[in-house]
Parts: sequence; structure tokens; C-alpha cells
Amino acid sequence: MEAVILEGPREDGVLLVNGREFMIDAKERHVPLANIKAEDKLQDETVRKIIRYALELNAQIDRFRAHTMLDLGSLDALLEQEYGAKIGGKKGNRTYQSFDGLMQVKVQVADQIDFGPQLHIAKSLLDECMIEWTADSRPEIQSIITRAFNTDKEGQINRSELFMLLRLDIEDERWQRAMDAIRNSIRITGSKEYVRFYHRTSINDQFQAITIDLAKAGA
Repeated sequence: MEAVILEGPREDGVLLVNGREFMIDAKERHVPLANIKAEDKLQDETVRKIIRYALELNAQIDRFRAHTMLDLGSLDALLEQEYGAKIGGKKGNRTYQSFDGLMQVKVQVADQIDFGPQLHIAKSLLDECMIEWTADSRPEIQSIITRAFNTDKEGQINRSELFMLLRLDIEDERWQRAMDAIRNSIRITGSKEYVRFYHRTSINDQFQAITIDLAKAGA
């Protein structure tokens, strides 16, 4: 019985088995390289090349963010040592600016929230309101309620629509109880820091964001 000698897979995805070249397909089958269409080979090569660059860029961004937070943390510590107070507001939002006023680094802290069981009570009360209201009465409010409690693609309640309900001024007693239930359901589970960068060419210009976002790059 011939011994199986495996080599690879190489960076190009080719696997050597007893000296013969194979590629593994999506069903985990070994397909001889000679049997693979030229366009499939070209597509595979292109995707591998792009993903290789994407992984390198992702690692660079991770390192950049880590160095940025370390540098800002060191600056905060020096300022706190010098003046006995931390830079930034109560929530931890901070703005750092170059001496010429042309560059800014902003750290913004956003609360991460979740909703407790009181939200089910709010939904029940709002359903009662919707049942009593006729189809022609307050259709825009009914639409907001429907969107607010529809889960998004991540299975989460639509928060922006839910908060829009809190801004509506409706005197119905059940509505008011529902709004209280929504407010009581909100739970802060943590916070996340976002770092944003801005620059301008002169002191009279508006700040422009330096975008580190593939979808907006070059915009």
C-alpha cells in the first residue's frame, strides 16, 4: 500500500498529495488542479490576494487603535498628575487638539444598553391602544410602534424607533404607563469608546473627518 505524502496547502491553496496538485472544494473534496476551470482558478487567486491584504490591514488598524489609546492614556495620566483632574466630561468624552488648531482627536463614550422584561408590559399596553384606535386614527404612530417592536437583522429591538415613541406627547393613560415601562426597562450594560480623527487646512475651515472605513474611504 502506497504511503500518502501530503504537502501544503500552499499560500495559493494548492495541496500536494504524492507529488500531484489538488485544491479542496467547498465540499472538502480533493479536486485535481488540472480539472479546475481557468476562471475558477483566477477567482480563487483574486479572492486570496484581496483577503491577504484585508487581514494585514485589519491587523494594522488593530495596532493603530491600541497605540492610539496607549498614547492618549499616557497623556491623560500626565495631565491628571499635573492638575489633579481628569480631562473630559462626566461620561469620559474627550477632545485633544494640535497647537495650531488644525487637527483633533476625539474620544466619545457610548453607553451599551439592553432592555428588561418591562418592555413586554409596554408592548401589551401599546397593543391595547392600537386595538382601540381605528385604522384611520394616528396611522403614523401605529407604524412607529410596529417598527419599534420588529426585530432587526441581529434579532434586536429597533432602538431608534423605540426612543422615538418616548418623544411623542400622547395623553392616553395607558400610553403614559407604557412609556414609563419602556424607561424602566432600559439597562446600561457597559460602554464603548470610539476614537475619531479630524483635520482642516486652515483655522477658518470646517473640520473634516479622517475616515477609517472601507465603505467611505476616499469620500
